Amino acid sequence: MFNIKKFNEINDFLKKSSNSAKIVAISKNHPVESVLEAIKYGVYIFGENRVKEAQEKFQNIKLNNPKIELHLTGPLQSNKVKLAISLFDVFHTLDREKIAKEFSKYRNLIGNKKIYLQINIGREKTKNGIFPEETKDFLFFLKNEMRLSIHGLMCIPPIDEDPVYHFTKLKLLANENKIKELSIGMSDDYESALKFNPTYIRLGTILFGKRL
Repeated sequence: MFNIKKFNEINDFLKKSSNSAKIVAISKNHPVESVLEAIKYGVYIFGENRVKEAQEKFQNIKLNNPKIELHLTGPLQSNKVKLAISLFDVFHTLDREKIAKEFSKYRNLIGNKKIYLQINIGREKTKNGIFPEETKDFLFFLKNEMRLSIHGLMCIPPIDEDPVYHFTKLKLLANENKIKELSIGMSDDYESALKFNPTYIRLGTILFGKRL
């Protein structure tokens, strides 16, 4: 069941505080019925982690609901880039050169897409993304060699550390590289993320409940 009460509560807070953040309802591992319920309540921005699952759930939904905006919030395999481009509107997880090269093959198809660079802000071995100190050079590579436009930076802080510390680091990185948008904040730390005026907060468990 989709928690529309919590969604409206957070949305109302954003409006009252003049925060421009948009909620991405993370529907991964939840049935299409929950997505349809959320759409019925007026929710139109969703996030999925896997291309195949997203295709099965959203291909028909997007055909019938042109307002739906679908975000890829999980890692992308190189052999699924073309399919992903046909399905998703926003990519939060560009995380390596190989994926950038695949995106560059389809520049004619991504003009209206938004791409975020994923930063491994805590330098964790279990997480994707480039290290903070690589950001400047990688952005140069993306812009000048791949001719890709990067709209923002995204990160997932280490679960056992203060998220504010890592959000601050990401904000500084964005400022240093003249990047305006941030994708930060999940169910457990979105309130901290809102202090940094992100473009998107990615909320799953708090809206859909525990994953199946």
